[in-house]
Amino acid sequence: MAAIREIITQSSADLAREFESINVDEGGFGIMAPKSFAHLLRLRNLPSPAANILKQEMLSVGGECATSRTVILGDSEPGDVILMGNRRQLATLARKLKAQPFGLKKVSRQLQQFLGNVANGRGDLSAPLDILTTGREHYPLIMGILNVTKDSFSDGGRFLALPAAVKQGQAMAQSGADIIDIGGESTRPGSDSVAQEEELRRVVPVVAALREKTAVPISIDTMKATVAYEALQAGATMVNDVSAGRHDPGLLEVVATAGCPYIIMHMQGLPGTMQDSPHYDLLMDELHRFFEERLVVAVKAGIDERRLILDPGIGFGKRRSDNYEILRRLREFKIFGRPVMVGVSRKSFLQNPLGETPQDRLEESIAAGTIAMANGADILRVHDVLPALKSRAVFQELDASA
Repeated sequence: MAAIREIITQSSADLAREFESINVDEGGFGIMAPKSFAHLLRLRNLPSPAANILKQEMLSVGGECATSRTVILGDSEPGDVILMGNRRQLATLARKLKAQPFGLKKVSRQLQQFLGNVANGRGDLSAPLDILTTGREHYPLIMGILNVTKDSFSDGGRFLALPAAVKQGQAMAQSGADIIDIGGESTRPGSDSVAQEEELRRVVPVVAALREKTAVPISIDTMKATVAYEALQAGATMVNDVSAGRHDPGLLEVVATAGCPYIIMHMQGLPGTMQDSPHYDLLMDELHRFFEERLVVAVKAGIDERRLILDPGIGFGKRRSDNYEILRRLREFKIFGRPVMVGVSRKSFLQNPLGETPQDRLEESIAAGTIAMANGADILRVHDVLPALKSRAVFQELDASA
């Protein structure tokens, strides 16, 4: 009896090595490779005629299409559909749908965009990366957290004084951080908002001082347009907004005018109340809907789509199980073709039964961050830069061997 082993492949390079090992013709690889990567795609709000056509066409190319039982009965109410097929089947389907009515031409374009995005494997960091020093290793980026606050959950008050903040920023830069993210308003669960004048007083001098002492790019972590503007004038080069432009719509105009990278984060509720009773019917579906809507708003405000970065907001209006589901399914956000940032550092969902403090969660943070990198994170936001860089070095070796 012949021995059998399952082949685990995560990339075309993995598959190519397996084919080469049994001397498969190069032309044969090009034909067979797209068949080996299966996808499940959920399409929302399709009218019954479109769903019926989609099912017929998907079956005709050898794939599968799951629809509501009411679609078969000709129910006129729009519903969701799940496609199941490999890349070749989806590419063929996209071509066949170009001539179909009932909105299926748009589905064809979306399928083609999806196939292009997943083929790249990572979000397009080319535009955000032009703020970085050339010649550095950039995958994934390590963003160091510098909280100039009284009440941040992990290090509130430690770097409130200007000399301490500058010293910490320099230490992060010397360790090798790709970006330093400076924030003057805590967004921990239960936190209170900070007056604009106080936030400006905290962050602008730190940005200006660090800009003189290091070439490492500086991000300003704020929800306020004026704070973002003044920080950019002082030397910041990107904006990290946990509200995704919903707190102060004027922030989008500031970013558009500056032409800088902009991080859009998902948060259910507000920092003060977000952890009271977070709930999702379909977590990933709701996050996808959110990013679809905010990307449209940002582009309409004049922000270059290539400058946009997505953050699913782990710990922001999420249950413990939600945070782990996001980590596990992080690669699903690649459908947008944008870089994905993840912040897991020292967060409470990592707490173990020993009941340690946030400062004691280094090992848990490194484990969760490494999982995020393996699942497609392009930027990792951390308190502990050097340990994260060491973890990234191991990941890069693994990634290089793929």
